[in-house]
Amino acid sequence: MVEIIIAIIMGAIEGLTEFAPVSSTGHLILAGHLMNFEGDTAKTFEVIIQLGSIMAVVVLYWKRLWSLFGFYRNEPKSGPSHLNLLHIIIAAIPAVILGVLLRDFIKAVLFTPESVVIALVAGGILMIFAERLAARRVDRGTTELSYTQALIIGLFQCLSLWSGFSRSGSTISGGIIAGVERKTAAEFSFILAVPIMIGASGYDLIKSLSFLHVSDIPLFITGFLTAFIVAMLAIVFFLKLLRRFTLVPFAVYRFILAAAFGLFMLL
Repeated sequence: MVEIIIAIIMGAIEGLTEFAPVSSTGHLILAGHLMNFEGDTAKTFEVIIQLGSIMAVVVLYWKRLWSLFGFYRNEPKSGPSHLNLLHIIIAAIPAVILGVLLRDFIKAVLFTPESVVIALVAGGILMIFAERLAARRVDRGTTELSYTQALIIGLFQCLSLWSGFSRSGSTISGGIIAGVERKTAAEFSFILAVPIMIGASGYDLIKSLSFLHVSDIPLFITGFLTAFIVAMLAIVFFLKLLRRFTLVPFAVYRFILAAAFGLFMLL
């Protein structure tokens, strides 16, 4: 019963934070550390619930995803216009290359609680910088992504390989810096997450097959479903927030979280 409660808590944390610019992996590492839910089973569980979150994007944006392959060609009411598969490929390439080349280093060095605290602060600073640039612009930014802008967003996505930096935080900030409207950058970030997260999580899952046990199935199913449901609600709510607020409140939250956990580690 205790494991099921942990699965619900961790799944909810994943769903709430995966697409908000606050770092889901960072929150999972910190939460797992606090609940003493660590080790090989915990790492495999995190892969499972990340797949739950990404399935929420697939369900919410299924028409948009199919349009990348030539179906449902009508432009959406919101999000990036004139988007095609090449935008996704260009934006995904930098993180894929670095992720493959530096995978062992990333897992060994950039996934510790201490590195997460530093990344939370660094990511918050980037978000404030991006918003200050946006405030100086005359317009709100473009809703039509160029291939150059897609590449810039992809380069910023590389920062998310540092656990705690946040994939959505780095890509949305990169989009704003590149001159993309905030909500458009967010929706492109969600769509871009599908191949990136499925590829990364699928690879990690294959590497973790030896740690899977039949007794863990209830734990994994509970976490997967919780992350899926919570992520669907969180995406809709987050997009509504971006219509009224900038990324600055999220940056402030990151600073507070980093300070609180840093203090906890010192005690």
